[in-house]
Amino acid sequence: MTSKTEIESLLFLLDDPDPFVKESVKNRFEELGEKVVPLLDSFKAETKNELQKKHATDILHDITFRHLQEDLIDLLEKGIKRREDLEVAILTLARFGSPTLDIREYQNKLDHFAKILTPQVRYKLDEKRKMRALLKFVFEDLNFTGDDKDYHHPDNCFLNTVIDRRKGLPISLSLIVMFLSQRLDIPFFGVNMPIHFMLNFVGEREEILIDPFDDGASVTYDQCYFFLKKNGIEPKPEHFQIASDLDILVRVVRNLIHSYEHVEQPDKIEDIQQLLAIVESYQEE
Repeated sequence: MTSKTEIESLLFLLDDPDPFVKESVKNRFEELGEKVVPLLDSFKAETKNELQKKHATDILHDITFRHLQEDLIDLLEKGIKRREDLEVAILTLARFGSPTLDIREYQNKLDHFAKILTPQVRYKLDEKRKMRALLKFVFEDLNFTGDDKDYHHPDNCFLNTVIDRRKGLPISLSLIVMFLSQRLDIPFFGVNMPIHFMLNFVGEREEILIDPFDDGASVTYDQCYFFLKKNGIEPKPEHFQIASDLDILVRVVRNLIHSYEHVEQPDKIEDIQQLLAIVESYQEE
């Protein structure tokens, strides 16, 4: 039976210059396995020593990464066929950054957001007003916004930290809208446009492109064509098609690789590339 004292001692020994000592510590953590996760998580939250916090974070990742892989494979085996499946997959991926993440906690937060808005959109409003009500709620009332100051930070990729910080990338902000729209029966979809992920509202009378990084502003196809050409990309019809749930998951993983490249964490990049290979293998089926 391990204890908090043993955990602290083991983490302290990771600073030992002797490689044999470090290897022995890692072997001990591997032996302890999942049962040590709550103690590590508690220590990480309590310690003020940044190096010890990093050690605890790294060990947590080493212990839990294999289980994350297995859970992601299980989801993919069942199929990402509904918006609800995509939500679970995206939150499962968020465990890469927060190994002890309680997925249900963040599903409950999304449920709560939807519950607040439900009285406004359930009756009377036509579909376009429902669209506007949801966008106003997300980008004005809840104050979700694009992180233009630290765009490449990994926190902008993980849905739990996007919900907590109210900041994210175009795709993660889009997912907030899409997951709420699924609960509210409002037809929002993702558009896998190069460089900049977009939202598409598909109503009975019209389709409207929406920029999630510009507080949900409507944009024209001409504006998107100009944006792509300006960035050296020749626009193609497929750039504006509604993205499949699996395509969205792949793009989220790729964005995460770019983020870790930007913050220069090669060990994390290698692990995320493993996850990308797994997801892409199901995309090809």
